[in-house]
Amino acid sequence: MDVAIVVAYLVAMIAFGFWGKRRARTEADFLVAGRRLGPLLYAGTMSALVLGGASTIGGVGLGYEYGLSGMWLVVAIGAGVLLLSLLFAGRVQRLRVYTVSQMLELRYGPGASVLSGVVMFGYTLMLTVTSTIAYATIFAALLDLPRVPSIVIGGLVVVVYSALGGMWSITLTDFVQFLIQTVGIFLILLPVVLTQAGGFTEVAPEALSLTTIGGETIVTYFVIYTFGLLIGQDIWQRVFTARSPGVARWGGAAAGVYCLLYGVAGALVGMGASVLVPGLAERDDAFTAVVDATMPPVLAGLVLAAALAAVMSTASGALIANATVLGQDILQRLRGRAPAGGEEDHVRGNRLLIIALGAVVIVISCLLQDVVAALTIAYDILVGGLLVPILGGLLWRRATIVGAVAAMAVGTVATLATMAVVGDIYANQPIYVGLGTGLVAFVAGSLASRPTADGVLAEWDRRSSGAPAQEPVA
Repeated sequence: MDVAIVVAYLVAMIAFGFWGKRRARTEADFLVAGRRLGPLLYAGTMSALVLGGASTIGGVGLGYEYGLSGMWLVVAIGAGVLLLSLLFAGRVQRLRVYTVSQMLELRYGPGASVLSGVVMFGYTLMLTVTSTIAYATIFAALLDLPRVPSIVIGGLVVVVYSALGGMWSITLTDFVQFLIQTVGIFLILLPVVLTQAGGFTEVAPEALSLTTIGGETIVTYFVIYTFGLLIGQDIWQRVFTARSPGVARWGGAAAGVYCLLYGVAGALVGMGASVLVPGLAERDDAFTAVVDATMPPVLAGLVLAAALAAVMSTASGALIANATVLGQDILQRLRGRAPAGGEEDHVRGNRLLIIALGAVVIVISCLLQDVVAALTIAYDILVGGLLVPILGGLLWRRATIVGAVAAMAVGTVATLATMAVVGDIYANQPIYVGLGTGLVAFVAGSLASRPTADGVLAEWDRRSSGAPAQEPVA
């Protein structure tokens, strides 16, 4: 029965892809759902996007090992969504661009988008790969499949519905996935596990502490994931789908609060699992182990579908972000012009990019082993190289293209060099060095160069205020 539930879920995802295909008539429809999402759809899809396998399977695993303090990974993600939504999302939504790099070009003028596009492409590619690999855990528990077939099945489903309808398909599937996550985690798994575990009476005292996981680890989560969520293409592209700045601000804030609650719920489930299924060799096995130990078939199918929903929503969001960066920021720049043809041709081109990148992602996912290390490097480069010029451009009017490019180059090189010297990619020093040196280069380069041209700033001000403009930015 639980297998039948998950199979029905996968078939439904593909059906939603065909529904989205009918609505994806223009490039804006395909890439940003026509910029028409209301608060309910927006909040639900933003929540589904940021809460993936690391937040669900990984969050329960952290709760299994560290108790309540295992919540900090997902809490850091929720904090990033809250900060982006309340401080920047309204302004970002008004720009009506497709990518972070286009925002940089709009703010600084020509020359800022190529390097940032390459960095963002690497980040979104690795995010898609790590999300795709997470299918293996779920399908192995459900169907007793080996790693490679599990990755191929899950990856193909995501590629099919993403390529069919673009962001419209992803929006509908993400919202359904959000509902499944909510029911599966909050209404089924959490109460069942806590009840069968006897509440908190059987857990060790340190499991109730908020700092068992360690202060340095908590800081690392906030530095990497909170800052990363402020500037990630996958997150910004979802902001671009909001129909108004108010929807982007308050719908995003609601998603951030949901993420905070989700983090606490995952940690509590992990605590209960430590009582019900003690002695697991790998903490990330806690999710599937506690489901097997506590759930009858129908409920087990719903909860495993919730975990699958979490993984697929992140994978599809990262995949379309990866294709958008490749098409808008890299290939278009290499051609020196926008692709010829009408809207149907643009949609077809984006669809082919998703299919091609999806195939690449599936192959890399089958070959790659240390995915956490790869994702950590990607996040460090993203934050070390792009956080300063992006936030600096939003907050400091004197910032210039010279300062922005200097910050990208210096921050990225300093992050990688420090990582090599320290010899530990999980250490905090590389990201601090990257941010610090990038900030110095940004300020020095901006003050030493001519101010941004008045015409560039005037267009930036006009777009930031929500004045109409041709779409998209080339």
